[in-house]
Amino acid sequence: MRLIINFCDFALAFIGLITCFPLILILVILILIEDFGSPVFVQARVGKDNKIFNIYKLRSMRLNQSGLLLSTANDPRITTIGKFIRKYKLDETPQLINVLLGQMSFVGPRPEVEKYVSLYTTDQKKVLSVKPGITDYASIIFRNENYLLELSSDPELTYINTIVPRKIRLNMLWVNNYSIFTYFHCIFKTLQLLLFK
Repeated sequence: MRLIINFCDFALAFIGLITCFPLILILVILILIEDFGSPVFVQARVGKDNKIFNIYKLRSMRLNQSGLLLSTANDPRITTIGKFIRKYKLDETPQLINVLLGQMSFVGPRPEVEKYVSLYTTDQKKVLSVKPGITDYASIIFRNENYLLELSSDPELTYINTIVPRKIRLNMLWVNNYSIFTYFHCIFKTLQLLLFK
């Protein structure tokens, strides 16, 4: 099963990069026009078996911005083009490279930063037994996470104490039901959400 999913990951990522390349190029140009600097955001995340890797995203925030690792719906650090690419999850497209490199899968728990993983309980760390993914059931359910954080007086505390535990419970659906059916079901539900938002 794992070999089949690995093959699907590689094939879909290869096709996806070729298909999305013109769009990514346009978005890179728009990012550079609005806020000149590297159009790609690179951040260390925790992957399978607690291994650290660099995740790639199209940059949606202004350069040299300090503050929380999290972002809220009306975060002033987010650029105009950043709001657009975040809305349609286009900032995630460079992660197809992570999939080709074998660091990520199309489906799996979203990779987290070390700061929050260090707070996981022993049971919660079970999500690190599989490759992190571009999408998962938690990403679908919490697609408007930034709006939930916007309503909180302490976004980081809300994320740690409320959102993370719920996400991990949803992540365990994938960990405990790892199959080609759940793989394509999750991809289908994600596409359905993006196309018919």
